[in-house]
Amino acid sequence: MAHPAPRTTVLPTAHDEVAAAGSELIGGPAGRRAIPGGGWWTPVRVVALVAIGTFALGMVQKLPCYNSGWFYGPAAQYTHACYSDIPHLYNGRGFADGVIPYVDRIPEHLSGSMEYLEYPVLTGLFMQLADWLTPQGGDSPRPEQLYWLVNSGLLMACAVIIAVCVTRIQPRRPWDGLLVALAPAGALTATINWDLLAGALTCAALLMWSRSRPVAAGVLLGLATAAKFYPVLLLGPLLILCWRARRWRAFAQTAAAFTAAWLAVNLPFMLGAWDGWVTFYTFSRERPIDFGSVWLVLDHRTGLSLTSDTVNTAATAAVLIGCVGIALLGFLAPRRPRLAQLAFLVVALFILTNKVYSPQYVLWLIPLAVLARPRWRDILIWQACEVLYFLSIWMYLAYTNGGAQHGLPPGGYHLAILIHLAGTLYLCALIIRDVLRPEHDPVRRDGSDDPGGGVLDGVPDRHHRWQPAATHPRPYVQWGSGHDGPPSKASLPPDPRRFT
Repeated sequence: MAHPAPRTTVLPTAHDEVAAAGSELIGGPAGRRAIPGGGWWTPVRVVALVAIGTFALGMVQKLPCYNSGWFYGPAAQYTHACYSDIPHLYNGRGFADGVIPYVDRIPEHLSGSMEYLEYPVLTGLFMQLADWLTPQGGDSPRPEQLYWLVNSGLLMACAVIIAVCVTRIQPRRPWDGLLVALAPAGALTATINWDLLAGALTCAALLMWSRSRPVAAGVLLGLATAAKFYPVLLLGPLLILCWRARRWRAFAQTAAAFTAAWLAVNLPFMLGAWDGWVTFYTFSRERPIDFGSVWLVLDHRTGLSLTSDTVNTAATAAVLIGCVGIALLGFLAPRRPRLAQLAFLVVALFILTNKVYSPQYVLWLIPLAVLARPRWRDILIWQACEVLYFLSIWMYLAYTNGGAQHGLPPGGYHLAILIHLAGTLYLCALIIRDVLRPEHDPVRRDGSDDPGGGVLDGVPDRHHRWQPAATHPRPYVQWGSGHDGPPSKASLPPDPRRFT
């Protein structure tokens, strides 16, 4: 049985080469006189403040659109890469005209063929709350600008919740939250849409699970699924790991609480406004191949003329096959995987096979990636791919919507899609390797089992009758290597006394 909670706090500058090198910008790695988490500047507060600062920088990046780009032709918001759905949907979904989501039909002159709001219920209620908080009247600033500002304030709170939850899920690795707070793709995409709401609820659910509170975790996960579909996928990894650990009661409590919370939000609309409620699901099924997906590349480069029904069938089959593979990985791995590892893999599978990849979908993966693979080098490589895709999609839209066709042509955009897919697959490959060879897992190198596993952390591993329970890993790992064993003098981090 692995040690469930080592006592030492992991300092990134002492265990991660990239973090150590980057720390030179702020004084160098922590020395022996450093007091981790001492005084007012605790990791949680530092991470929260950094998250606020990074989010604010993302808002500044939208300034060209705030001033004019959202209102005067489509080209400017693409060439400045500052597009956001929020101000456009304020008018386009009838909030400016007092339309109640799911209950009232959207006037045809506003949304074309869309009769009702095409978002899950909790996201629609979030949008409505922002509308109620938006001051009415006046031409400067415009109502769309105020609506975006109100939503940005609410979404900033969600971003801070995500970063703080990641900081607290694995208590001995609080500084991993900086990887979330500083994520460049997160800052660029935070105010494109309302995805941070589901992300905050999902991370809160993972925090409750890490504290061995399965009912609270189920409630929050159910609310997250009422805001966005993808959090429901996390029930699969929970089932696999609880099955392997024989923690059936915890999973049953989570599943029951999940169902109750989801129904509490959705059932009133299912009974009283079915046509509005079901729009999200019919829209998702009927939506054609869209930006960012591998299916778009196949359709454009091969001339197959893929229909929505064909892609729905192929994508569903790919997801099912992938889920079977993840289940086998969870059951047959030499040591029970960590929850964050399987959670990242299943959400990444859904993203890779989906028929659309909007830039803000990266927000789904950032906290899961940090929890699953908290290595600065790997996260930065992946983030670079996502930032490249973020810029590429707007340059492609500038090319297709501008009269002079200035921007990125289709071939360049297809290459950017493939780079985005490769970046996500790169992280998936590393995480699968960590599962199959736990000595490579940065979280487990200090003897931990699953710090975010809650009732799973440190329990006997009983996945095979023919294989004994997992043993405590050797606690020493060479700094910056993937091999266990006593560290050599040359492989140790620099003498901390040098940095006092």
